[in-house]
Amino acid sequence: MVALHLVAAKSSPASLLQTAKEEKPQIETNRTKKKLDRKSERVELLQESSSFGARIRGVSNDQQNASHALDKIESDYKYKLETTPKFVEKSLDWLAQAQHEDGSWGAGVSSSQQVRDPHAVKGDPATTSFAAMAFVRSGHTPKKGKYKDVVRRATEALVKVVEKAPKEGPRITNLTGTQPQAKMGAYVDTSLTARYLARVLNEFPKKDKLRKRVDKAIDKCIAKIQGSQQKDGSWSGGGGWAPVLQSSLAGQALELAQVAGKQVDQKALDRARDNQKGNIDPSSGKAKADTAAGVELYAFASAQRATAAETWEAHDLIDTAKKEGKLEKNAQVNADNLRKIGVAQEKADKLAQSVSQNERQQARVQNDEALLTGFGNNGGEEYLSYLMTSESLVITGGEAWEKWDEKMHHRLNKIQNPNGSWSGHHCITSPVFCTAAVIQCLNTYRDTKMLRNAALASSGKQEEGGNGKVAAK
Repeated sequence: MVALHLVAAKSSPASLLQTAKEEKPQIETNRTKKKLDRKSERVELLQESSSFGARIRGVSNDQQNASHALDKIESDYKYKLETTPKFVEKSLDWLAQAQHEDGSWGAGVSSSQQVRDPHAVKGDPATTSFAAMAFVRSGHTPKKGKYKDVVRRATEALVKVVEKAPKEGPRITNLTGTQPQAKMGAYVDTSLTARYLARVLNEFPKKDKLRKRVDKAIDKCIAKIQGSQQKDGSWSGGGGWAPVLQSSLAGQALELAQVAGKQVDQKALDRARDNQKGNIDPSSGKAKADTAAGVELYAFASAQRATAAETWEAHDLIDTAKKEGKLEKNAQVNADNLRKIGVAQEKADKLAQSVSQNERQQARVQNDEALLTGFGNNGGEEYLSYLMTSESLVITGGEAWEKWDEKMHHRLNKIQNPNGSWSGHHCITSPVFCTAAVIQCLNTYRDTKMLRNAALASSGKQEEGGNGKVAAK
């Protein structure tokens, strides 16, 4: 039986923000018979795979390259590149309603994965920062946008948490057992909070008092992240079911802090990237899943995210050299040409290796359905992996990015819950976490310049119009 990696299970009424009374007309009056037939076809298809299937499914080589069954189901949605469709706007509204009065969001505890009501769980920093990032990536800041108050309240809540946290140690919260912690590691609150605060920092006016607090909170989080890094470049010391994801998020936090103008230990960032890239076996192109709970997708997406930054840097160096007449217009991005323009041999070899690895991963992620199956159905970890793949591809750009973005829009649209959210069906089941991941994934194009600037920050360069500034070297 073919394993399905995009699964939409029925949610209980308690898990939805809208009432059953509100849902009834939505189903009975807003759907034509044709649409109902399509829904029945989708539900029947999705029921072929158990909600809590085996961790690793056997998939034949033919199935790996075959079209996914969901792609065969008709849909009225018309994809348009670099736009935010109405179904994503609906998810933002749901996520705003899911916010707690204190500005936080929660994913719930790992021992109660069945609880889907966002107001029945306690807020936690990891989920709060992840949800807040969804709004900022969608164009809402503390000063502008429909959800500016949502963003500001979330930022204030996170800053308070960091301010109360002890200076020593890798953690910013005493909460334990949350879904993000249990699945990714105990340090994930620190990583995700730093990632968000670094992204939102330069959206605040310089005279805003909250900006100063955000600035100090980032410093505190970065010190904790750098201090807890393992010798191998990972952050696996925090445990978790798939610590490779925690390690990737910590590295991303360092990248975003650097482009925001913060002083980051470049050696720590280099070790983080090397660690993630090392999860790919160069000979086979397969990802090592020993720190990914046996799920190749998580390690694969993390490695691709690490190579994307160096791939963009290599292309930028070669393109600049062409414009300056130092290389022929048809010069390839390889170690020899990088050395010709003055890049040290060790770095030239490293960048060229990342380019080669990234190109191989791009080709595989577009076509290998066995890889995208992940655990066997969607949990928050799958959605996070899709998000990281979107970021990797938007950094390098081109046809590969456009093809992937269209695929994600069509598939994720088909499995959205009626109230606008998305849910997980193993491990991270939280609709808040899953919805935040999907929104970031589908709105990745809005952060293209920022993500590319983060890739170039190590060399002191950035594009105009990016949301950040590079620290002076």
